[in-house]
Amino acid sequence: MSRRPMRKAGPRERLFGLGLGGAMLGALAGLMPAPAAAVINGTTTRDPDGARTFAVRIESTEGEICSGTLIAQDLVLTAAHCVMRPAGYTVISVDRGFRQHRTQVIAATMHPDFVPGTTPEDQPGVDLALLKLEAPLNADYVPLDPRGAASIDTGAAVDIAGFGVVAENRRDTARTLRLAHLVSIGSLQVANRVTVVTDRRRMAETSGAGACLGDSGGPILSGGPGGYRIVGVVSWSSGALQQGARRTACGGFTAVTPVAEHTGWIATRSAELARIPVGEALPRGNRSDWMAKTGRRR
Repeated sequence: MSRRPMRKAGPRERLFGLGLGGAMLGALAGLMPAPAAAVINGTTTRDPDGARTFAVRIESTEGEICSGTLIAQDLVLTAAHCVMRPAGYTVISVDRGFRQHRTQVIAATMHPDFVPGTTPEDQPGVDLALLKLEAPLNADYVPLDPRGAASIDTGAAVDIAGFGVVAENRRDTARTLRLAHLVSIGSLQVANRVTVVTDRRRMAETSGAGACLGDSGGPILSGGPGGYRIVGVVSWSSGALQQGARRTACGGFTAVTPVAEHTGWIATRSAELARIPVGEALPRGNRSDWMAKTGRRR
């Protein structure tokens, strides 16, 4: 199964090499991990000083949707699998009046260890990417600083923000910012290492809050309104342990790339992207970098 955003989960996959121990993450074996989408059991907010100040939506010319986090007025942190397709990308932000604004992505860089096109189980590398916007967003937006991000301790309470769907079969519900409260249950080692978070009350036994289609790349947050800090980026999700005949890849576990382990790369590449004039080549370009002009990749 590929990690393309906003697509259905593929065949059942086995996860291995658990870092948590115990039955909880062991039960992930045999579930259906998928690219994360919308926040299940999330709540919307009309707080002009809330998550809309830093959480953004990413749309491709192929119609795919992801979420992301402003870390500078013209830089967005998201998941690498959200921008691995040969397409043009646009960032949609929400101003204080809750009006949407579209800004073209002119350059992107994926973590050099990321390997596109593989599954959550066997993908080596780090599922992170940085996007440069064609123009800085205005003072309506307050970026989050990933430098000094804390680790996500087991048992820590976190929030998830994203523009994904409320259920896997409800794609018409995407494009609305929602938040939910989750808890970290520890680390999972597949071909790369992620932190797993889940609904605080249901603990993934039955379907509860978590990521779904469209939430990939969105922030995992500590703190609260007025003091949010980004601690992770949503990568993929799975269904709950107890499911009926209609299986789903949402409402159970949410896998997160921890920001604290990659602040060096984020800082270095952010500084390089910040210096790029529109239309110039990326410095030290490699297969993980691309530039765009008028909605398409070059």
